Amino acid sequence: VCNGYLQGRYLSQYAEYAEDWVTDPRFLAGFALWLVGILINIHSDHILRNLRKPGETGYKIPRGGLFEYVTAANYFGEIVEWCGYALASWSAQGGAFALFTFCILSSRAEQHHRWYLEKFEDYPKSRKILFPFLF
Repeated sequence: VCNGYLQGRYLSQYAEYAEDWVTDPRFLAGFALWLVGILINIHSDHILRNLRKPGETGYKIPRGGLFEYVTAANYFGEIVEWCGYALASWSAQGGAFALFTFCILSSRAEQHHRWYLEKFEDYPKSRKILFPFLF
């Protein structure tokens, strides 16, 4: 609620953008990042929602998409989205929320990663926590 208020209030009452802002490299790069992030997030959520067949119970290892590289592909998408938004809006509010999102989701991703490693003997050891090939 607070984030929605801060973002909406800034954009609707305080932000001043030049008429050609939508062609500014910051906006274009930010929009591209946001789009990539939302596509990753939607695809990752689709994979998570379809892990079990109707009537099945229990936990399963997510496979496919960025889950082949990281434990928390959905969190990665969310972070990319907010970083893209921060860049496109070029605002302190957007930057702050991108930072807060990173801090919160990176710690949750680490917890999920540890849990998967403890729960599943066959969990892919090469999967990173949050960022493909890095962390």
